[in-house]
Amino acid sequence: MVTDVVIGAASGMGAAVAPLLGGEGRRLVLADIDVAGAGRVAAAIGPDVEVLGCDLGAPDDIESLARAVGDLGALVMTAGLSPTMAPGRRIHEVDLIGPAHLVRALAPTLGPESVAVLFASMAAHLVPPAAEVDAVLDDPLAPGYFDALAGLGFDVDEPGLAYALAKRGLQRLVQREAQRWGRHGARLVSVSPGIVDTPMGRAEAESEPLMATMVEGSALGRMLRPEELAAVVGFLTSPAASALTGTDVLVDGGAVAAFQRRPPDRAGL
Repeated sequence: MVTDVVIGAASGMGAAVAPLLGGEGRRLVLADIDVAGAGRVAAAIGPDVEVLGCDLGAPDDIESLARAVGDLGALVMTAGLSPTMAPGRRIHEVDLIGPAHLVRALAPTLGPESVAVLFASMAAHLVPPAAEVDAVLDDPLAPGYFDALAGLGFDVDEPGLAYALAKRGLQRLVQREAQRWGRHGARLVSVSPGIVDTPMGRAEAESEPLMATMVEGSALGRMLRPEELAAVVGFLTSPAASALTGTDVLVDGGAVAAFQRRPPDRAGL
């Protein structure tokens, strides 16, 4: 049986996406480090929804999840750590290293119906491109990953920088691995949300004044709603998006476009 999976289903965007997946003839598995929270979301959807514990920073959890999938239908990974939630190394482990491991671990489960949507962030669009940085981000499973970042002058323990770099690495992971997935007829895309009205989004907005400035200056002038992101995911996981793979979809209410058009003296991070 084809299995749909949401990682990060206990709250926020994952909880908004979960009811859109599954359905007749398909398993629905909700995975989260917060098993009790995922259980509450599962109970609201229906009695046959399965719940698994999964920490994206734990390789054993990722391997267990991949073994439980069988034939992959849609995978939506909204799980991640923002700068207020963890130190920099942990953010790299959960937001980039874990997803890189996940994408590889799912290879045996892929088929023509398989599609994965991995949540990145608009923060990745604000990282100035640099070939030497991207070369390190392109190999997050390397034993010397953190040493390589430090060698470029980065403080790997700084949470804000870790978040932006990890999310850029996630976008590049999708671009790089889509070719491998395409050999199975499967698709792989990323979504980069702006500032969303979730507990995580509100906590980040309260801790970083620049985020409120970006919301106010965006084209829509407001935070996004979780259901708006879920609607985009619904399209990306549907047959209507059958030609979309290897790319990132920026869903930020026009925040990045407005920010990048500001005068230089106002556009610094």
